[in-house]
Amino acid sequence: MLDVSDEVRAEIGEDEAAKLLAGETLPESYDCTSCRTPGSTRSERTSTVLFVGEETAVLAFAHAGCIPSQIVRVSEEQIQSAVRTISGEAGGPAEAGSPAEAAGTPAVADDRQAVLGVTCGQVLIGDQLHPAIVVEPTGPIARPGSTGGGDEFLPLLIEAGFLPVTDMAKRPDPLPGWSVLMAMGKLHAVLQPPEEGQQPTSWWQAHQPLAVTDEWRATANKANSVVVYAAPAGSIGQQPREDLLRDALDKAAANGVLVAATMPLAGT
Repeated sequence: MLDVSDEVRAEIGEDEAAKLLAGETLPESYDCTSCRTPGSTRSERTSTVLFVGEETAVLAFAHAGCIPSQIVRVSEEQIQSAVRTISGEAGGPAEAGSPAEAAGTPAVADDRQAVLGVTCGQVLIGDQLHPAIVVEPTGPIARPGSTGGGDEFLPLLIEAGFLPVTDMAKRPDPLPGWSVLMAMGKLHAVLQPPEEGQQPTSWWQAHQPLAVTDEWRATANKANSVVVYAAPAGSIGQQPREDLLRDALDKAAANGVLVAATMPLAGT
């Protein structure tokens, strides 16, 4: 009933994998690292999920129907947060029906160190709900190395492959190499393509992992992708409800200041 992928087996070693498969070190029950509902290793097919940081690794479990057995590489800070989540020390999810918000560090170099605010919410595209995150800086983003003024946030994103949104009823195109990292049911980062031979790096990383609603997480797991919208400072604002968030997105698109891309969901 237990799935241990080749990459997880290689990381934990054959001896530990054998003990897991024999049930010697396998818990009878767990909270699924994806959907956060109870699971049983005795009666349900279960995936092993190994979270690997710089110095620490944590083995977790998930319903095989939610995600396959895999390795999720995160920063040491993120994995320590995951440990606290497993231990029940982390806070609960955001209030259902309202967007969840967090601030994080932008990978776009900027001497003024503007912070990228991120809001999670579900957005209706056509007749289907999609999990979305909306990225908006707290101030202008300068081009790396630039000493002049101005806001280069949208041009930088368009150069990276984001496309202007002209129709909110159309799902944005995929952006190859980018992904949205979830770990232990929380939003940790937006990853950008790595340099050759390197691991993916964070374009945005939460200072503290962002708890999302159960509805958002379920939709994201079902779609296995997230729509990422971005707009310059002051275009969206902090919206307390998903309908108001959608109104702000519609307005930003109509004003020609909204870009977007669809990204696969990495991790859980």
